[in-house]
Amino acid sequence: MVFSKLRASLSRTRNRISHALRRLSGDATMSEALEALEEVLYTADVGALAGELIEQAEQEAARGSFDSPADLSPWLHERLSEWVQGPSGDPLPPQPNGGPRVLMIVGVNGAGKTTSIAKMVQWLRDRGDSVLVGAGDTFRAAAVEQLQVWCDRADVQLVKGAQGADPAAVAHDAASAAVARGVDYLVLDTAGRLHTQKNLMSELEKISRVLGKIIPDAPHETILILDATTGQNAVQQARLFGQSVPLSGVVLAKLDGTAKGGAVLSIGRELQLPVKFAGLGEGIHDLEVFDPTAYVNALLDLDEAPTR
Repeated sequence: MVFSKLRASLSRTRNRISHALRRLSGDATMSEALEALEEVLYTADVGALAGELIEQAEQEAARGSFDSPADLSPWLHERLSEWVQGPSGDPLPPQPNGGPRVLMIVGVNGAGKTTSIAKMVQWLRDRGDSVLVGAGDTFRAAAVEQLQVWCDRADVQLVKGAQGADPAAVAHDAASAAVARGVDYLVLDTAGRLHTQKNLMSELEKISRVLGKIIPDAPHETILILDATTGQNAVQQARLFGQSVPLSGVVLAKLDGTAKGGAVLSIGRELQLPVKFAGLGEGIHDLEVFDPTAYVNALLDLDEAPTR
């Protein structure tokens, strides 16, 4: 079921590269096959990594590693599988010594942050965890109201402040409430935009300090929400956020509507960040634990890994 949903979500990317992949197994020369491989990579929005892969493939071909152009397809699968990173075990593990585990959620406005928070909260609730949500995005109009609607649907409580309130103050109140109520998880929303990028990052650092004073080592995870439809721009966003706060992973929102699924490769290869979840629809249950093998197979239109 999950694999079929993932295949469907990547259909736009897969359909654009399927013709090029077929050329790898046809009667093409090695030179033509390498040209087809390059088309595959750039069409999938792999970005700068495409050049690295092409260079590796040319070196392997020069060494005689390929018996025929058809060997490029399984070789490509092997390389991509090495780069894509998923969660190691539980994507949202509980706090080892008990007490609330604090998840600070970051991301730019429009990336799907609010709906992704709702989906993660529902995912935690479905497995039996107690959750409290903090509305730390106090600057964007209607952000708190939208989060309240989702929290009502998931049957969790929301700690919020007034419009324009200090986000760090909301974080303080939410952390204190999480301790007092003994919940398993505190999920804290944050602003996606302030007046300048520097102000935004400074605010995130301030929130982290406030959380750590109430709950030891909090935030225990800082999860970045990325819009899959933005391709390589999402990778740049991850770099910027990672410069100010230590990121523990990514939720890839809107994977169901993108033709740029190859950005996942750059997130894993360049940033060494695991993709914890993928958003595969608009409903509150449309969130799946990210499976790297299923992703690569779906991207390349395969039912299982090829062999050579």
